[in-house]
This record gives sequence, C-alpha cells and structure tokens, in this order.
Amino acid sequence: MNRTKFFLALAMLTMSSTAAMAQATYTDKDGNEYTFKKHAFLNLQGGAQYTLGEAKFGDLISPNVQVGIGYQFSPVFAMRLQANGWQSKGGWAAYREKVGDTPFSADYKFNYVAPGLDFMFNLSNLFCGWNPNRVFNVSAFLGGGANIAWKNDEANDIAKTLESLDKYNLEYLWYGTKVRPFGRAGIDLEFKVSKAVSIMLEGNANITTDKYNSKKAGNADWYFNALAGLRINLGKSHTKTEPVKEEPAPIPVQEYVKPEPKPQPKVEKKVEEIRRDVFFVINSNKITENEESKIKEVADFLNANPEAKVVVTGYADAGTGNDRINDAISAKRASAVVKALKEKYGIDEARITEDSKGAHVQPFAENDKNRVSIMVAK
Repeated sequence: MNRTKFFLALAMLTMSSTAAMAQATYTDKDGNEYTFKKHAFLNLQGGAQYTLGEAKFGDLISPNVQVGIGYQFSPVFAMRLQANGWQSKGGWAAYREKVGDTPFSADYKFNYVAPGLDFMFNLSNLFCGWNPNRVFNVSAFLGGGANIAWKNDEANDIAKTLESLDKYNLEYLWYGTKVRPFGRAGIDLEFKVSKAVSIMLEGNANITTDKYNSKKAGNADWYFNALAGLRINLGKSHTKTEPVKEEPAPIPVQEYVKPEPKPQPKVEKKVEEIRRDVFFVINSNKITENEESKIKEVADFLNANPEAKVVVTGYADAGTGNDRINDAISAKRASAVVKALKEKYGIDEARITEDSKGAHVQPFAENDKNRVSIMVAK
C-alpha cells in the first residue's frame, strides 16, 4: 500500500512538472529567443561499484558499466531506461564467530545486470529556470527495476570449505540465476561541452533484498556506483530564434537643386523727358545759329536713348498774319527742325513725329515767343 502511494505521488509530481515546463522559453542578453524541444538522449557510462559488506573497502570494489536511453519531456522531467551491471562482491575481513577463533578473511564476486526505469528531475532548471546555454546542471533521480544475478561460484566454492554456513552467515547462499527487485536514487552532474554532448558524473545508491550477497544480515543489501561518461542528445533540444534586426532607414540623398532665379520685375528703363524750344524770327522758318545747339541737344538725347522718340510741333504767333499764313509758317517751322534732325544728325524718321498748330494754340503768353517749334523727346 505504501509503495502504491509513493508511485502515485511520484506520477503526480512528474505530470505537474512536465505541464509546468513543457513550453519553456529563454531569451539571452542579445535578444535571441530559445524554445525547449522534447528530445531523446543516450547515456554511456563506466566506473566502479562498492558493495556494502564486512570485508575491507578495497576488497569490495568491482567494475561497473551503465547504458541508458531516455526522453526529456520538459526542461525539468525526464525518464530513462537503463541497464547497470558487471560485478558485485561480498566477503569477510578477519571474521571470528567468538574470541579465540582463527580470523577468517575472504572475498568473492558474482555477476549481475540490473535493468530499470529512472524518473529524473533537473534541479538546476527547476530552481533556476531553464537556460539552454547553462554549462553545468544538477539532476536527481529515483528508480527501480529487477536485479538479475548469476555466476555465484566463488561464494559456493568458499562455502564448501566451511564447517557451517550458519556460522559464517551464509544462510542465503544461492545458486544459478536469481532475479530480485531493487530501488535506487542518485545524483547526476552534467558538464556541457557542445549542444548535443555533456560529460556526465553520476553517483547512485541501490537497495535490494538481504539475500543478494548470500549472507544473512537481517537488513537490506546495498551497493553504490560511481560512474563517468557521456550524455548525448538525440535530436535538437531547443530551437533558436534570432531577433529581427531592423534595417536602418536609408539616408535620403540630398541632391543639390539649383534654385531657380526669382523672376526679376522687368524694370523699364525710364527715359527722361527733354524739351527744347527753337525760336524763329517773324515770318521765317530759318533756324538761326543760336537755336541750332538746341536741336543738337535733342539729337544727342535720342542717340543716348535708342528707345526714345521725339515730337516736333510748329507754331505761329496770333498777333500777326492770318490763319492761312500762320498755318503754313508753323508747318514750315516744324519741317525745318525735322529736316535738321534727320539729315544733319541722322535721327531715324520713324522716331520723329511732326505736327503744327498754326496760331490756334499759343504755348506762351508772350506773343513773339509763339514763333516757335517745340521738341519734346522721351
């Protein structure tokens, strides 16, 4: 009944730890995300065994090997089918039944193999969290199975030399092959050397019936194994997702764009206006020498300002003559000035406007000054 309760409790612990850690993830300092992946593994180990007994410690040491294949259900929990075996020993060290007897020393060995099932718990992941990059891990395990022992010939040969088997506690001397249940517990130390391989150090204690080493002690028999070897993961134990690195936004190429010149307001060259009055004597259209210089000034202005034009208007005074005479003389006076501009100073005819007002318009208040041709250039 007690065994049933134990295994039920063990199964519940197993299922709860598996469920709690089935989807374990880990993110390292570089942002890489790791996700645990269920996987199988293989154990290959060798070492030594000490079988608890009355002989000297060194006389009870024997070789030992262990092979196991397991499955890691979660970062914490795994199950392992294993077979441990080679030799176990028993014996006596200066044994006396009573004072005065001759000391008796002897040891013997026999072969065995003990297949079994282990329930394994990774204590590092349980208490410190799963980290696939951790180098050192500690695991504990509980298990049991069947111990199959044979070739107990040395113990039987010694028994033939003894007066009484009871006297030397060989009350459980056995022959042939014996199968007995065993239970065990142990610790694994794992040193990771690559993603798939770890160096494994293991110590385990095994308990079986009092009949194991042929000697009656009134209590269970024990043997202890110290092993070293390899754990090899069969398949990936995790997946790794690297962070998405955002590419820096391309720096825009700033092409030089020559600014378009702002349209400058068209500045029209302002031509200054020039006016010159060429006066004539009564009833004459002849240009006097004194008035000639005025025509030259207008001609110089026109040459300096190619866009300028000139209007030449002839007049007559209203105080003399009549309209017919005055109209004719004013026209002649305008023509005389225009002729001088064209022929003497080379002014293009297209730039000259010729007009006459007779005596109908009097530009001056003084009568004699209205005998004039007025030049306005602009």
